[in-house]
Amino acid sequence: MNKSNICITLLLFSILAFAMLSFKQSAEISSDLTSANAENTDPPFMNSGKAWVDSVMKTLSAEQRIAQLFMVAAYSNKAKAHEDEMLKLIKEQHIGGLIFMQGGPLRQANLTNAYQKAAKVPLMISIDGEWGLSMRLDSTFSFPKQMTLGAIQNDTLIYLMGAEIAKQCRRIGIHVNFAPVVDVNNNASNPVINMRSFGENKYNVARKGIAYMKGMQDFNIMANAKHFPGHGDTDTDSHKALPVIKHSRARIDSLELYPFAQMINAGLASMMVAHLFIPSLDNMANTATTLSKKVVDGILKDSLGFKGLIFTDALNMKGVSAFNSPGYVDVKALMAGNDIMLFSENVPVAITEIKKAIAKGDITQDEIDQRCRKILHAKHWLGLNELKAVSTKNLHTDLNPSSSTLLLRKLTEASLTLTHNKDGIIPFKGLDTLKIASLVIDDKLNNVFQKNLSLYAPIKKMNVSRDELIAKQGQLIKELSEYNAVIVSVHNTKRSMSKNAGINSQINSFMRVLNAKTNATLVLFANPYSLEKLDTLGVPNALLVAYEDRDVSQELAAQALFGAFKINGKLPVSAGPSFISGMGEAIGEAIRLKYTIPEELGINAAKLNKIDTIAINAIKQKATPGCQILIAKDGKVFYHKAFGHQAYDKKKEVELSDLYDLASITKIAASTLAIMKMADDEFIILDKKIADYIPIFAGTDKGEIRIRDLLAHQAGLVAWIPFYKRTIASDDIKKKYYRSEPDEEFSLKVAENMYMRKDYPDSMMLVIAGSTLNPKREYKYSDLGYYFFKYIIEHYTQIGFDQYLHNNFYAPLGLHRMTFNPRDKFELNEIIPTEKDDTFRKQLIHGYVHDQGAAMLGGVAGHAGLFSNASDLAVIMQMLLNKGNYGGKAYINKATIEEFTRCQFCEFKNRRGLGFDKPEMDYKKIGPTCQCVSALSFGHTGFTGTMTWADPEKNLIYIFLSNRVNPDAENKKLNSLNVRPRIQEAIYELI
Repeated sequence: MNKSNICITLLLFSILAFAMLSFKQSAEISSDLTSANAENTDPPFMNSGKAWVDSVMKTLSAEQRIAQLFMVAAYSNKAKAHEDEMLKLIKEQHIGGLIFMQGGPLRQANLTNAYQKAAKVPLMISIDGEWGLSMRLDSTFSFPKQMTLGAIQNDTLIYLMGAEIAKQCRRIGIHVNFAPVVDVNNNASNPVINMRSFGENKYNVARKGIAYMKGMQDFNIMANAKHFPGHGDTDTDSHKALPVIKHSRARIDSLELYPFAQMINAGLASMMVAHLFIPSLDNMANTATTLSKKVVDGILKDSLGFKGLIFTDALNMKGVSAFNSPGYVDVKALMAGNDIMLFSENVPVAITEIKKAIAKGDITQDEIDQRCRKILHAKHWLGLNELKAVSTKNLHTDLNPSSSTLLLRKLTEASLTLTHNKDGIIPFKGLDTLKIASLVIDDKLNNVFQKNLSLYAPIKKMNVSRDELIAKQGQLIKELSEYNAVIVSVHNTKRSMSKNAGINSQINSFMRVLNAKTNATLVLFANPYSLEKLDTLGVPNALLVAYEDRDVSQELAAQALFGAFKINGKLPVSAGPSFISGMGEAIGEAIRLKYTIPEELGINAAKLNKIDTIAINAIKQKATPGCQILIAKDGKVFYHKAFGHQAYDKKKEVELSDLYDLASITKIAASTLAIMKMADDEFIILDKKIADYIPIFAGTDKGEIRIRDLLAHQAGLVAWIPFYKRTIASDDIKKKYYRSEPDEEFSLKVAENMYMRKDYPDSMMLVIAGSTLNPKREYKYSDLGYYFFKYIIEHYTQIGFDQYLHNNFYAPLGLHRMTFNPRDKFELNEIIPTEKDDTFRKQLIHGYVHDQGAAMLGGVAGHAGLFSNASDLAVIMQMLLNKGNYGGKAYINKATIEEFTRCQFCEFKNRRGLGFDKPEMDYKKIGPTCQCVSALSFGHTGFTGTMTWADPEKNLIYIFLSNRVNPDAENKKLNSLNVRPRIQEAIYELI
């Protein structure tokens, strides 16, 4: 083999080795974390720290070795007497560990430090944290219940949750988390497991249990599989009584034991044995599996080969305590084969009885020592040989990290399950054809769900309690029948299954009637088992299961309905004949903007404070009374805030729904959109002349202007013409043009109690026609060309300029808060006021366009007049970034957008695109943006203090809306403080 071939061979081997290593690293947290025939893997703590264990064993008396086998319940919300009782047990009895129950993190941290300081051997601290520390501690993070997780198809997310919970446990001094629950829940009436289970599919339960386990154990927190040998098919709560399971051994081996066996194979560290009576495993009357040697020693240790720590379930539960006294029950549990007696209620009596059992030969000291050694090996693996005090500095922040918030969103999003989707109605498309209503059952009006629905379309919002549903059914059906898309959401999941959680017969009855009247979508924020209450006629055309009723679930479920992200959850359980485990229709990629948190884009939310500071300082400096700021990247809105007030009187704070006068942004969000569409329709040809479209200009110098030059602001037109001055030169002249009341002749509303002659716009066109034209045709920004565009569009379409835009863009895009003349559609307190006009209209301009020329056109013009909030404007910008597509519909051709957004005459030192402004790339000159945007970027600014900008290179949108002209348009502080570009610069620094 020559040198060349050798080199090629070595290169191939290197590539193969790298690929194998990458695969191995990926496989460690892959969704397929086990196989049915996997070889048994020892628990991770086996033989950990042998020397340390030997040294500790030498210091312990026989009685103290027994005491290591006890884990006692501790609380951080009880009086000092409880603390004293714990300290006494630790100092005098030398117990091995504590399970912390209710309380708070700071109190628990301080108690942990005190208890550990008092212990001869460091204590093993545990908690029931199936969905995180919040299961037991206030002010801590809460992840979804396991049944919600059961719907997720990407098990890596479960691994990441386990890792996140492990980090939080570590931070507060916890070593064992009694999770995951790997009971196969195949009994809808199960009162104790139910939503705590991953579901009814044993393979899914096993995979997710292993993922959760590995996530914790990779970060040195001991996982605990519970409740062996399977608590999923019970209708009795073992806290209250001893459940009886009558299944055969074969059935239990094949179903209930499967997840436990797979977790053992995967290296499980600990197991919890349930309080169950299973005659096929041990038929001794009233003997819980916890106390059964046949179950613990015979099945768990011998048959399944489990070598990890075995915990009893809490020994105070009625499943065992009803038949055994405190202290005495511990002896039975120990003799059955358990290693740690959990929630022991009388340690001194238990130790005494265990010593008696040793003396009688029922158990040997050697067996005690072996179990004590196993516990000490586990403690060494947990790091207790180098115990450090729990720091209380930044504890709350550390236990509620942004990484957890992001993961919660990902888990919730991945769990959403679309069980029915007739004709693909989800995600909603063709918003201009839909009249949408939202009925919330058992929650407040305009809850988080409805607020998020309103981000995408106009929504009629209604609510009703389930108790009132039947009484109000007739009226509700009558009202909802007027809508062709009705979203019914069921809330209040605090009700137990026995009280008809989620869906009851009344809701089913209501849905049957509603389905016959209109196109209904049902969203269930509740236990999926409640779907069983829906009969065939009660099942709507679309049904989304969101599992839990929390803000993040409501937020993301609403977004999912409109296609903000893909849906691919699967039902983890069956619920009647219409709902089978594994159901769930997949919805493809996102078609609309998603509202999320900065961390989803790898941005530290804390660093966004710089933007907050700039905005707040601008308001403090009175550059503007308030503002809205929106930032989106990759189709995701990660910053969406309102600051300050509508006016300096501070009577009303700015809300995200408030409408701002966009001023010259109208040029791109209205006129340019229309022109692009007409270019696509081959009506407008960019290099044709104005006279080709407005015949009255034929033979004039204006008639020779090319459309392209007009859009690029190098047509030679003057910047603007103060048309209004001609109409108010004297009182007599003013009376000629204006009336305080409208009539057939005076119908153009300019402002409150001010109506203009409807024929005056023709005079304005003549004034433009007679204006001076610069023969050099050099770059000079001008509003006047957009008067032409309004004329062209209206004459071409034979409908009003505003109506054309509404029909072709705003309505189908769902832009229900983008409009001309907003006072016709919105309450005044939803509209931001602008200037106090002492010259022309003699009033505060509130809900009327600020620009005088646009006002004289009745508030609808090509250069100004459009009002919007930031979120609606963002949709326009995202559609442009998407090369003309949004919400599953194509609006403008890709090539057209690329042509309009490119610099047209850069060689002539004109930075402009067609309609769109472009960045000033000559940094010696002042431009509209920061010196950080790409040359591909485009947007526009507005006189009232607005800005919208998109950067295809970064797939970024930045919107700033303000009313800096309130109450005086001479206020130039927004520019002198460089507010808009500074915020933009801060954004680019982040990304």
